[in-house]
Amino acid sequence: MRPLQQVASELDTTWVLVTAVLVMFMQAGFACVEIGFSRGKNAGAVIAKILVNFSVASLTWWMAGFALAFGGGAALAGDSGFFLDHGTVLHPGSPIAGPLDGAGAGYFFFQMVFCAVSLSIVWGTTLERIRFIAYPIYGVVFAGLIYPLMAHWIFGGGLLDQVGAGMQDFAGSTVVHLTGATGGLAALLLLGPRAGKYGPDGRPRAIPGHSMPMFGLGVLILWLGWFGFNPGSTLGTSGNRMAEVVVVTNLAAAAGVVGAAIAATALTRSLDVGMLGNGAIAALVAITAPSGFVEFWAAPIIGLVAGGLVVASVLVIDRRLDDPVGALSAHGVAGIWGTLSCGLFASPRLVGGPDVVGDPGLFYTGSFTQLGVQALGVSVAFVVVFMLSYITFAAIKAVFGLRVTPDEEEAGLDIVEHGMYGYPEQYVDPDALAPVGPPV
Repeated sequence: MRPLQQVASELDTTWVLVTAVLVMFMQAGFACVEIGFSRGKNAGAVIAKILVNFSVASLTWWMAGFALAFGGGAALAGDSGFFLDHGTVLHPGSPIAGPLDGAGAGYFFFQMVFCAVSLSIVWGTTLERIRFIAYPIYGVVFAGLIYPLMAHWIFGGGLLDQVGAGMQDFAGSTVVHLTGATGGLAALLLLGPRAGKYGPDGRPRAIPGHSMPMFGLGVLILWLGWFGFNPGSTLGTSGNRMAEVVVVTNLAAAAGVVGAAIAATALTRSLDVGMLGNGAIAALVAITAPSGFVEFWAAPIIGLVAGGLVVASVLVIDRRLDDPVGALSAHGVAGIWGTLSCGLFASPRLVGGPDVVGDPGLFYTGSFTQLGVQALGVSVAFVVVFMLSYITFAAIKAVFGLRVTPDEEEAGLDIVEHGMYGYPEQYVDPDALAPVGPPV
């Protein structure tokens, strides 16, 4: 009969792997969201981008990213676990104690799919005009350096985990979402808007995506994937804590849709489908940091605020920056709000213990201490990620070029970058698709 401790470890590992697969499935959600917000001539390019970026992130994380993120307890970065293998012994301070075994491999995979999600967020701002070469180059830098630094500083016991009682970010409002959105901002500033987005007077014009049903399906897939993202960050089944995190996550998301509906109706007099979907995503992003630290009652407040914020933010940002999917708002602004909300709502029941990061929030203690730690963490993360990303994209622009030509943009990335159309029947003469047989 197997020891009870071994059975518990195997159950925890199973839970981590199941939730990691849900997080991986979020790649399908991002694909649907981006395809829906793209025009038909650029729809197929999204699939190529998703496949290549997930693959680049997976390999780079194995080679170097995991080592820098979780390969030791130094303030700046880990220093062991490069080209990770079974039996690898990581340096003191790593979340994995002893030689790497199956449980450690599960943890490695779970953290890898987090990195891949963060990288996916970057590209929402760049749809329909970026050169494909930028994806793998930035992907290597992102998964091999930028994301691992944030993961180590906050998740891995590094720099920001050592400020005060530690920065609270249960599942990654800052580590995953703000990091991805900040990388997207750096790319967007160097890339510029899509042709025709702004008129001669500088006012923004709508460039509608070609499929709101596809977008809506993507939102629902992401919503499902978040039940891997947040509950999976318990890293086990002890005390059934993951069930509480599931409830908190869903309450916030539902309130986000309601908040976006109210804000969109008030500000635009229209119940915009895109705004509703981004309300759900923004609320899910916002609850990601506090999901393990707050009581049920706080979740709808966090989600409602996020839903309203994303609508206002999209409308403001669209005046100057062409962000086709609203990633800067849904992942950036909402990520900041979610991280700060820990400093407001973190419950004494769930934080403040010897093994839990941070202190209870302002509404329980009257103290601004944890809120200050959260604000510092957001500021440091934004500045570092933006600088490293901007330098990387500037180098890509100087060496390879970052943007397709105007003629290529007009033709669409599907045919220019990939030699085929996502919807060939819409762009190719039907006679050209007729089967060719022997002469009669």
